[in-house]
Amino acid sequence: MKINEILKKDFIIADLSARDKESALRELCDFLESKGVIKNKEALFASLMEREKLGSTGIGENVAIPHAKIDQADRIVTLFGRSAEGIEFESLDQKPVRFVCLLIAPTASTGHHLKALARISRLLKSQNLRDKILKARDADEIYSILVDEDAKFI
Repeated sequence: MKINEILKKDFIIADLSARDKESALRELCDFLESKGVIKNKEALFASLMEREKLGSTGIGENVAIPHAKIDQADRIVTLFGRSAEGIEFESLDQKPVRFVCLLIAPTASTGHHLKALARISRLLKSQNLRDKILKARDADEIYSILVDEDAKFI
């Protein structure tokens, strides 16, 4: 699974405005509703918050990968957001999150959902990649950086 199969160019937010986890998740849910991906943003938000209760999806190194399996998803959808200021996300390393990669999948999806999470996690482990994304001018450049870096993986 390649990143360009689950992340589209118009699903990049170059400047997240949120400063805390709840606001960030609401901002991402609002975006997905505005794109017509979901019809009930409150249901998605509730699913994401339930997942966060199990443990923060702020995995460290300024990265968070919130995710949920929901009935209203008919395919895996990924949304990437960058925060210049950083978001308080209760991350494992207590660092603010600057890169949020939201993943939603159909309720029945298991294997593909886990493969997508692994792919995103592997991609965002690269300090070089994160540095490039921070310096990117806009959403198009962020998308190109992600796709180019992902192409290096088999």
